[in-house]
Amino acid sequence: MKIDKPLPFIYFTFAAVGLCVTWYYNILYFAGGGSIAPTQFFGTAFANNLTTAITFDIYISAIVFSIWVLVDAKTNRLKWPVMYIVLCFGIGLAVALPLFLGVRELSPSRQTK
Repeated sequence: MKIDKPLPFIYFTFAAVGLCVTWYYNILYFAGGGSIAPTQFFGTAFANNLTTAITFDIYISAIVFSIWVLVDAKTNRLKWPVMYIVLCFGIGLAVALPLFLGVRELSPSRQTK
């Protein structure tokens, strides 16, 4: 796929950076005995005031992003909007958001804008 505009390239670059950076720390977490078992996972995510604030910030942003994806995908005729929501909660908002924005910029409905 050839990308003529710089904005999608920037978004896709951030999606790749988001994947590498966040998953580097996720791998360290799992290598250190971390788990996705709810008690351990949420216990760690809400371990102190700072991690609690960051956790709520990300989850609230992810929920709003999910609503926006479902609405915006219809407007811009994007396929598989649920895929971005699954990516958001399964991989990370730092990957799903810039990936969605990059694909959105390349959508046929935005090519005339």
